[in-house]
Amino acid sequence: MIPPTLHLAHPWALLLLALVPAAVAALLLQRRAPRLRHPRAARLAAAGRGLVARLWFLPQALVLAAVGLVAVALARPQSVERRSEATSVEGIDIVIAFDLSTSMKAADFRPRNRLHVAKEVLKAFVARRPNDRIGLVVFAGDAYTQCPLTLDHAALSAIVDRLRFGVLEDGTAIGNAIATAVNRLRESATRSRVVILLTDGDSNAGQISPREAADAARTFGIRVFPILVGKGGVVPYPVGVDRLGEPVYEQREFPVNPALLEEIARTTGGTFATATDRASLERGLDAVLDRMEKTRLYESSGATRPAERFPALLRPAFWLAAVGLALAATRWRTFP
Repeated sequence: MIPPTLHLAHPWALLLLALVPAAVAALLLQRRAPRLRHPRAARLAAAGRGLVARLWFLPQALVLAAVGLVAVALARPQSVERRSEATSVEGIDIVIAFDLSTSMKAADFRPRNRLHVAKEVLKAFVARRPNDRIGLVVFAGDAYTQCPLTLDHAALSAIVDRLRFGVLEDGTAIGNAIATAVNRLRESATRSRVVILLTDGDSNAGQISPREAADAARTFGIRVFPILVGKGGVVPYPVGVDRLGEPVYEQREFPVNPALLEEIARTTGGTFATATDRASLERGLDAVLDRMEKTRLYESSGATRPAERFPALLRPAFWLAAVGLALAATRWRTFP
């Protein structure tokens, strides 16, 4: 480690040190001021001066020393230490493939629908992964990259907040979603590359079959972790609102294919999970990362950080001023 260097953040504050000699001069002039003579002053002078009389300046000197230390403290002395060891951030490259098909309106997570709960859980998941690069692919009848791999998780969460139905042609293109996510990860240099597939239905759209996409993921060493969202079977689905503005539901059944998702996971070395409520969705996301090893994303050759030194000056300044004022109220007290 290179020895620390010292500098002043506010050197202009040292101008306050000029108050010290000015105060000393004022004290000396005060000693020369006209005084009332006592008839027995000669006898008192002959008796000699005691310790208090000889150190008449002590209380004022302590206060002036405190003023000087405060002036130096206001200049904010700082030491800068440069460390030669490298710093690093470790993490996993993750792309979330998020289903925006209209079946995500199903309200089996009542009072919220699948989309709302999945968005809230996804934002919480992102917040817990500060060292992971995370990207987002959205899909319905086709798939598109909504956010590339990033460490700016605040921006990613804002994008998740704005996810809505109707921006994509309806359908569930699972193959396209996996292929788009794999394309985002295939040039990543990390050892751990993951696709988390959040869907609530069977594949029924897209130009690439889920099995072809899974084979491509395996070729690039990318694991796919499918999570089936929802209870499956007949579920309440919103079809409008009543006169009071409350949603009206009817029972609908949406086809699911857990066997296909299990095959995708098995082909790529991932695992399959089902999420029938918020808690199980959270567990499914966290279980993905429990199996993944960490890998270094980037390294830095070193860093500098200023360390404030003014507290070490303010503490003795406080005590010097306190002792000086206390002495001035005792035998060192002066009278007109």
